[in-house]
Amino acid sequence: LAILPFINWTATANNNVAIINETFDFYSYFDATPFAEFLFDCILDTIENIIPQEIRYIIKYNDFKNYIDNTFDMPDKTVALLVKLLENNNGKLSKNKRTKEFVLLNDKQVAAIELAYNKIFTL
Repeated sequence: LAILPFINWTATANNNVAIINETFDFYSYFDATPFAEFLFDCILDTIENIIPQEIRYIIKYNDFKNYIDNTFDMPDKTVALLVKLLENNNGKLSKNKRTKEFVLLNDKQVAAIELAYNKIFTL
């Protein structure tokens, strides 16, 4: 906020400035308005966007995990890896990962997992 319009001053004989009114209040506290507005925007974004997105993701993750738990015998850590790999590869399990981490799954099982993942996460 520009404070010059609120300061009464006159020019002095030696080309300096003499302040006529009391200006202490203008300088005693800094203006935190932009910081408060930024913080407000961050909190609002968190409440309106980030938290709802996280909740939707957790619900979908739990739905997918329930499908895997009810269909396959897979530890939680492996399910988490599977979700991460499917996320990173647009819902497909790459051949490289199938031959390393998921060698016990056959083609039909992989297709069923990919289908379930895509149905759940693209809703």
